[in-house]
Formats: sequence, structure tokens, C-alpha cells
Amino acid sequence: MTYDATFRVWRGDDEEGEFADYTVPVNEGEVVLDIIHRIQATQQPDLAVRWNCKAGKCGSCSAEVNGKPRLLCMTRMSTFLDTETITVTPLRTFPIIKDLVTDVSFNYEKARKVPSFTPPPGLEPGDYRMQQIDVERSQEFRKCIECFLCQNTCHVLRDHEENKPKFSGPRFLMRIAELDMHPLDTLDRKKAAQDEHGLGYCNITKCCTEVCPEHIKITDNALIPLKERVIDEKYDPLLALGRVFRKDKAKKG
Repeated sequence: MTYDATFRVWRGDDEEGEFADYTVPVNEGEVVLDIIHRIQATQQPDLAVRWNCKAGKCGSCSAEVNGKPRLLCMTRMSTFLDTETITVTPLRTFPIIKDLVTDVSFNYEKARKVPSFTPPPGLEPGDYRMQQIDVERSQEFRKCIECFLCQNTCHVLRDHEENKPKFSGPRFLMRIAELDMHPLDTLDRKKAAQDEHGLGYCNITKCCTEVCPEHIKITDNALIPLKERVIDEKYDPLLALGRVFRKDKAKKG
């Protein structure tokens, strides 16, 4: 069944812009990205939108549909009423390059600050040994397609530009948690998470989990366990006592 839908799409850049309304035909089984492409093809050839796979696996077509961060290629038109005006806007947390395309370089800058997996010195790849339970703990996090919807919806970044230098956001705190769970990783990820990546700014509202297209339980399975390990490291009285003894032994030795 074909019907005409009303789309309201943001046009402009980071300096200025406005909404433009389009009436466009919709066919059964289509997604929002199909309609954006139809607007490009038939009405507005200079409309800018970023996309690649159209299969929900590259994360390129992130935007906001009716105010909710989504992948345009995975948002089915059948979820909206035929009479509903569908508003499509760029990700709010990042600077607008043009129309629906935003500058997400912030995320790549943060990614470069997370040291890669660091096994013990001299350990050869063929010598890696892990229990299945250790594999399963972090397997979920590897489904991330880096669409940055979690980064966009995190209010610590979204509503407070001043936090960006100090807070890496849920995607990269999840990466740190993944590495910290690895039994062969030797770096102190907990201290870095707190001091360099702003783990303390996260107040576990689960907004990142709610928008994840891969249904990763970012808050429950990554951020909260990481916070717990940081607290254990900093405030556990037995660990604190052990640190005192080690320092005392070092002084005497």
C-alpha cells in the first residue's frame, strides 16, 4: 500500500538552518532512509545524509527521528501513523556539517586515548588461554557498530559541552570495561577510567542502553561493573591497608 507522508527535515549547518517540509510517497516495507533518499532523488538533490550499508551494521546513518536517536536504515515507516509528520534532525550532541550530517570526530579522538589490549611481555599469540566465561563476559560489547547513538543521547555530553574534554562517554567507557575484564590485559584500566575518561560523570541513567541498536546492556554489564571495580580499588579498606604495607616495605627495602 502506498501513501503520502509528510517529512520535516532539518536543513542547514552549525551556524544557521531551518526545517523544510516535504510530501513524499511511501511504499510498504520501507524505512526512513528510503524516504530521505527519495527526497534527494525527486525534490532536494543537495540534501546531505551520511549512510553506507543500509543494513544496520555500519552505524553511518545515525540521526534523530521525532526526537529519538535512531539508525535511519532500521527505523521502519510502519511504526508511524500514515497521518503523522515525521521530523528528522541531525545528532544534537555533535556539530552539524550540513543537514543531517554531523562531525563525530570527537569520538575518534576519544578512541585514540584508549590504549589497546596489552598482554604480558613475552606472551605469544598462540599462548593465549582464556576460560569460556571470560570470553562470554565481554563478547556482548564487541557487537558495537559505533553508531554513536549512546554518545549522542548521554546527557553528560548532550547538555554540557564543557564536559567533553573530561568525559569520553559510554561507548569508550564500555571499551575500557571490556579490556579491564580481559584476564590477560596488564594495564590499570580502572585508574584511567576514573582519572582520564571521566567515569565519575556517569550517573547510570541507562539512556545509552535504551538507544543502542545492538541491544547491548551498556549500563548494567559494562559501566556499573566498572564503577564497582573502581570503588573497590579506591575505597576497599583491606586493599588500602595492603597499599600502606607495600609502601612501608618499599621504604625499608
